[in-house]
Amino acid sequence: MPLLVVISGPSGVGKDAAIAELKKKDKPWHFVVTATTRAPRPGESDGIDYIFLDEGTFKKLREDDQLLESAEYAGRWYGVPRSQVAEAMETGKDVFLKIDVQGAESIRALAPEALFIFLAPGSIEELAGRLNRRQTETPEELERRLQIARQELALAGQYDYCVVNRDDSLDQAVAEIEAIIVAEKCRVRPRIVRFS
Repeated sequence: MPLLVVISGPSGVGKDAAIAELKKKDKPWHFVVTATTRAPRPGESDGIDYIFLDEGTFKKLREDDQLLESAEYAGRWYGVPRSQVAEAMETGKDVFLKIDVQGAESIRALAPEALFIFLAPGSIEELAGRLNRRQTETPEELERRLQIARQELALAGQYDYCVVNRDDSLDQAVAEIEAIIVAEKCRVRPRIVRFS
């Protein structure tokens, strides 16, 4: 049975970096490209890193029920294209969603049998350093993201697994995610994802 794998955690924890490493594994996996209304960061490509949309186009997708879930985070909208998930799972591929904690809650309501992995920083100080090094937020935005991160870290217990992504230990975090997938494939009673 294909898995629906939700990788979530606070902004700056390394979700993009972990997904980039998982993509190199050459497994029968599909990585959903999230739609967003935020502007691309340096080095990001439309359709590869995110699907960058204006607010009007994003709103139309929401109204037409073409997003599995959508949420506003730090003043920008993010959403999961429904067709990407359905098509990949129909072909038997495990599907990976990289979404924020709010989005994970929405997916949990739709597909409680999905596999939920919380990616956590080694400490809030490590997370602050990562966000600061990105230099993509103003000091006010940075503080807002850290406030949100503190709230999100308190929700880690709602997930099936928690993987800590410490500074300079991305390989270890990715190996743990891969081990979780292997373990889940060995379950006597597999997860059967149905969208309610």
